[in-house]
Amino acid sequence: MTLFDFTGKRALVTGARKGLGQGLALALAAAGADIIALGSQEMPETRKKVEALGRTFEEVVYDLTNPSGLADVVTSLTTDGRNIDILVNNAGQIRRADFTEFSEQDWDDVMNINLKSIFMLSQAVVRHMTDQKIAGRIVNIASLLSFQGGIRVASYTSSKHAVAGLTRLMANELAVKGITVNAIAPGYMETDNTEALRNDPDRNRSIMERIPAGRWGTPSDLDTALLFFAAPASSYVTGQILAVDGGWMAR
Repeated sequence: MTLFDFTGKRALVTGARKGLGQGLALALAAAGADIIALGSQEMPETRKKVEALGRTFEEVVYDLTNPSGLADVVTSLTTDGRNIDILVNNAGQIRRADFTEFSEQDWDDVMNINLKSIFMLSQAVVRHMTDQKIAGRIVNIASLLSFQGGIRVASYTSSKHAVAGLTRLMANELAVKGITVNAIAPGYMETDNTEALRNDPDRNRSIMERIPAGRWGTPSDLDTALLFFAAPASSYVTGQILAVDGGWMAR
């Protein structure tokens, strides 16, 4: 039995243009899944890498600051008998400012992308999975700030705490339908979102001193967690939030 063979599966991954999202899409493609990538810009590099693995690549350019049209997107992706078997809610954004200076716009934009889009997209995909009797897999990308407060990232922290709660709610409701819902909470990863931290000598040093593994994470560090949660054999694993953090939470 091959535990991580996704041949014949179709996976929708948000925020797959680069960074963690691109890495997650490539992990699924390498395991046999065809990829639908949804994001605010075209993703030629991701397309090239997925197709080099012999998998099909579909691209949906959509601005997740306006989640209201996502049900229509899912409908367009599931016509003519096409299914979505796996959903990876990865797209996210972060804005930084002192709490008293944090703007309403920065609050709304981050909450729409990081939380409301997950709710709206998952709702539409679950309706499709239920209609087609698909034992679907949903993997949300949470954060260490699903557990901690952080500083100067009010909307990001709030959204990621909410992602953890939404993951558990969805798991409770959807288990009876054969759909599992789990989340990965990445640690401090080398992505655009952390560039400001890595370029700040004091913050970089304080972060590195707490990570037992002694390094920042890379997108490929999430591969095994994703494949485990998405695997057909993981039907009894749901409602979990797995920190992939180099030991940060254990410190």
